[in-house]
Amino acid sequence: MAASPTRPSADDPAAAAETAPRARPRALAVAASGGRDSTALLHCTARAARALGLQVHALHVHHGLQPEADAWTRHLAAQCRRWARAGLPLTLHVRRLQDAPGQGESVEAWARRERYAALAAMAREAGCDTVLLAQHRRDQAETVLLQLLRGAGARGLAAMPAAATRDGIHWLRPWRDQPREAIEAYLARHRLRWVDDASNAGDRHARSRLRAAVWPALDAAFEHAEAALQHAAVRAAEEAACLQALAQIDAADGLDGQGSLRVARWRALPAERRANLLRWLLARWIGRGAPQTLVQRLLAELRDATQGRWPAPAGELRLYRGALGYAPATTTGAHGTAPRAASAPSGAAASAAVDLSRPGCWRVPGWSGQWVVRVVRRGGIAAQRLQDARVAPRHGGERFQRHAGGVPRSLKKQFQAAGVPAWARGAPLLLDAAGALLLVPGLGVDARAVAPARVAQRAVQWRPDADR
Repeated sequence: MAASPTRPSADDPAAAAETAPRARPRALAVAASGGRDSTALLHCTARAARALGLQVHALHVHHGLQPEADAWTRHLAAQCRRWARAGLPLTLHVRRLQDAPGQGESVEAWARRERYAALAAMAREAGCDTVLLAQHRRDQAETVLLQLLRGAGARGLAAMPAAATRDGIHWLRPWRDQPREAIEAYLARHRLRWVDDASNAGDRHARSRLRAAVWPALDAAFEHAEAALQHAAVRAAEEAACLQALAQIDAADGLDGQGSLRVARWRALPAERRANLLRWLLARWIGRGAPQTLVQRLLAELRDATQGRWPAPAGELRLYRGALGYAPATTTGAHGTAPRAASAPSGAAASAAVDLSRPGCWRVPGWSGQWVVRVVRRGGIAAQRLQDARVAPRHGGERFQRHAGGVPRSLKKQFQAAGVPAWARGAPLLLDAAGALLLVPGLGVDARAVAPARVAQRAVQWRPDADR
């Protein structure tokens, strides 16, 4: 039973923890920082677990960002030992983060990403597939406000889900709809002690500024602001689900067999559905919501473009022959990650001898990829010619014959006929010892180099690093 906003009950958090929306596991974990909310959740969960015959694993992440972090870990360890001696089925696990935020990276974003990764790793090591998180209704209301200030749509305003599954771990927030007063009442009833993070009262982080400067005034002016924002998040989640379903309907006709966007069909949609499909597809490619600036740019430029490239988070968007696709980044430079340009060579190592007569995977210094060699009975290159082969970049003037009896044509024309985009034409060419063209990645084996029947031969394929 949920607690009333005006009449918190000390028993309501326990009831909520005992009715988490999943079948009962044999063991479960609780993310424990040592703070007010996670202390209450850990104690409450351990009490409920004792009656149910379950084991509870407390997962603590030491971020290494605060000078008091060591003291927090010691406090939590001592607390767990006392509770275990009192008969609670409790085991503590601690993971200290070894890395630090990158240059220009948000400390909040880094800490959140690394914290969840550490929690998931500890949960797996403990044999748990369920982790309880201690966020409550005030946290949810704050998240709605922060997302609104960031210009988020329905997906962002839905804020924190009560349950989510990522990488085989079930993340549950059993107290998400509980008021903070109910948790404070539980702490007082059981005389629990916790630690306070001083940074939560500062003005360095957005959530801290909201709590210190905005929330008291909002709460004073609007008595039920917290509950209203929580209800708004519920509605936003419903609307986000509808928008996702609509995007999937449009994607069924708007994507090709490779998962790229058929721009002509996309243009035929109403403006609102074009934007919705684009956001859904970008999130699917990138793994998170796309920047609004990128969405607006694509909405404007895709109306008339026939080909083009757009930088995107962790990669690049590429439009060619009416299809828009995403290429993930494979290199890191001064300005962060960027797509590797067509497996381009570096310096004198660009041209080199290579023995591709044996099956396997063979790398060539200076090239960002490898040759994959297989034994075949027909359609391959004679193993003897591959024994003294050479790799080389394009120099211009090379001519490729696609079919037996066909006419050799320039690589540019052959690439155009085969629909190979410009950014995929920089892979190494494969030549024999005499300089004759054997194979061009994206086009295949030159028809003049195909081995006759009953000759030992190999199928050769160039695999860029991005495809591994």
